[in-house]
Amino acid sequence: MASLWLAIGASAVHAATDTSNAEAATVRQPRPFGHVLGDVITQRVLLERGGARFTPENLPGAQRINVWFDRRTPRIETAPDGKRWLAVDYQIINTPQILETVTLPAWTLKSSAGATLEVPAWQISIAALTPVATAPRVTGELRPDRPAPTIDTGPIIRQLIVWTVAFLLAVAAWFGWVQQRNLRDRANKPFARAWHEIKQLDENEPEAWQALHRAFDRVAGRVVQPETLPQLFAQAPYLTDLRARIEQFFEQSSERFFGEVTPEHPLSVRTLCRELQQIEKRCTS
Repeated sequence: MASLWLAIGASAVHAATDTSNAEAATVRQPRPFGHVLGDVITQRVLLERGGARFTPENLPGAQRINVWFDRRTPRIETAPDGKRWLAVDYQIINTPQILETVTLPAWTLKSSAGATLEVPAWQISIAALTPVATAPRVTGELRPDRPAPTIDTGPIIRQLIVWTVAFLLAVAAWFGWVQQRNLRDRANKPFARAWHEIKQLDENEPEAWQALHRAFDRVAGRVVQPETLPQLFAQAPYLTDLRARIEQFFEQSSERFFGEVTPEHPLSVRTLCRELQQIEKRCTS
């Protein structure tokens, strides 16, 4: 009788020790719905216990679990964060004629130190490929949509600001260069300077004709008269394209300032000066 009580006491102590060493495992269960014959579902068990690494003594073998599932050989996977997971695949080998809720049974994973991880049971719904009726039981409410991942827009906004400022600085630099070039041309190039004066005047005013005369004088370096035009064209060959118009300008200028008859078809000083300024810009830049 005493030996019997000792045996019962030892069994009780052993059971208490096993219970104290057991801990619920962190499990990623398969989705609980939408499975049919032949599907393979995966159950993942985190190999950690109490925050410490858990090393299984033996992995569960490949075998038929019940009438619904066949377990394949488990494998250990390492996640990008360094955590180890035991992946256990189950294939659905049988289905009812109607939608049915079945259970993946609970099981225990042991370590060489005697500690255990308890993997709980999990219910899923399975159905035939061509169900004939709707199951009277419901596995649960529909799950909400998975929230979209948030994106840190801080770096994008900072890059946008940097490139916008760089673009504005480039535009400002280009605009300043254009203005500086125009000012330089206005000061140094005869026809550019004349065009700046003439475009602010009525082209029939004497001042407009005089401004163009001064431009020809600056190009030649002396006062240009109709009889000295050949020397002007020899000194500035780029003006020969408008030779006939230039000779017409000097002829009408003499009639305007020294004659008594107004030219029948007066020349447009504004147009001629603009053409001369463009040729000057193209040929002397």
